[in-house]
Amino acid sequence: MKPIILIPARMASTRLPGKPLADIAGVPMIVRVWQQAVSAGIGPVAVAAAEAEIVAAVEDAGGRAVLTDPDLPSGTDRIHQALQRLDPRGEHDVVVNLQGDLPALDSAYVRIVADALVGAGADVSTLATEIVDPSDRTNPNVPKPIVAWDAGGRTGRALYFTRATAPYGEGPLYFHIGIYAYTRDALARFVALPPSPLEKREKLEQLRALEAGMRFAVALVDKVPLSVDTPEDLEKARRILGQKVRS
Repeated sequence: MKPIILIPARMASTRLPGKPLADIAGVPMIVRVWQQAVSAGIGPVAVAAAEAEIVAAVEDAGGRAVLTDPDLPSGTDRIHQALQRLDPRGEHDVVVNLQGDLPALDSAYVRIVADALVGAGADVSTLATEIVDPSDRTNPNVPKPIVAWDAGGRTGRALYFTRATAPYGEGPLYFHIGIYAYTRDALARFVALPPSPLEKREKLEQLRALEAGMRFAVALVDKVPLSVDTPEDLEKARRILGQKVRS
């Protein structure tokens, strides 16, 4: 396994414009995510940026970034283009897609998602955690993987992803965490496919892979990392990481 970690980032967030450069305890958010990815220690890390100011912020911090077409439709398309520019010879066979709005991410999660891909011989892998907040069970903004878990209950195979409350009946439900690892071939295949019918219906990109017959591994982790999507999330991240800096 020769992984590369790519972090898509763009300034045009609807709920929090300019969030990659939002200051969190003196450091731009995208730089904090890059730092956590580097600390995972599994391979090189680069930011796939839609704007030059993101590239400048990462490079000023000593990181690597590549400018991508700002009109690409998704972060997955963005990392694919960045991969082609950074690694045209195809030396890296595993690509981790790490969201750029996870400034407090446990770097172990990066290793876990890559290990799940290779361990299962899958095309794609992702993470999930058990839902503990009862309101999340019925919240359509919480995508839920339906997983055939292995005997140990820590890894399994995704059968479906949904915004509905599923599966039916007694038992745990799971919160999907949008960190992915792809084989290089699976990533190229994925971005070449048109959006699938179930993807468009559920508004969940990962269903495109399942509808195309790709094997999708899932690894269980202990908690949902803080995702910064709103001004309130940003203030929470500032409190958490500001306390770490002071301590």
